[in-house]
Amino acid sequence: MSDFALNVAVRSDKGKGASRRLRRLEGTTPGIIYGLGKEPVSISVEMKELFKKLENEAFYTHILDLNVEGGENEQVILKALQRHPYKDVVLHADFQRVSEDCKVTVHVPIHFLNEADCKGVKTQGGVIQHNLSEVEVRALPSQLPESIDVDMKSVERGTTIHLSDLKLPAGAQIVELTKGADHDAGVVSVNAPKGAAASEEAAGEE
Repeated sequence: MSDFALNVAVRSDKGKGASRRLRRLEGTTPGIIYGLGKEPVSISVEMKELFKKLENEAFYTHILDLNVEGGENEQVILKALQRHPYKDVVLHADFQRVSEDCKVTVHVPIHFLNEADCKGVKTQGGVIQHNLSEVEVRALPSQLPESIDVDMKSVERGTTIHLSDLKLPAGAQIVELTKGADHDAGVVSVNAPKGAAASEEAAGEE
């Protein structure tokens, strides 16, 4: 089966008690399919299979094929996961229906490349500070990136890479940037070490 396909079953029993029974006795995770103006469908998915799929980072942003036992198969994105605070258990999963002509919003991970060879660190003595590890992106399903790469190799000390500097597929947009220029947050920067920054500032004042 594809990394982006998941077997699920329609369930009729609902409520917290039923969900606890599913997780404890049957080893399955309750969930729901919703969206596109259709009725929500309560489902369950084998927890072991779900955990295996979640090991693939792209599973969080890719279009998924739900093979629905006892129902109509669906194309969805994983919209939300509710995890147990300390046990290795997924308490609930939300899947949103998608269609090729309707935009969706997902959180896309940011990958920082070539950090060991970063100019601002390797030759200028700076340190890398990560401010964001993911970004909310809105796009048609076919335009969604699985991740966003930031190449750090040529970034110099004193440089900040902002949301507006990120490269996305045509048609995809960063949600924060639609709110105005003052939402162009810093993603990553190369700064002087704290002690060095203070020393340089003092030397400048002298």
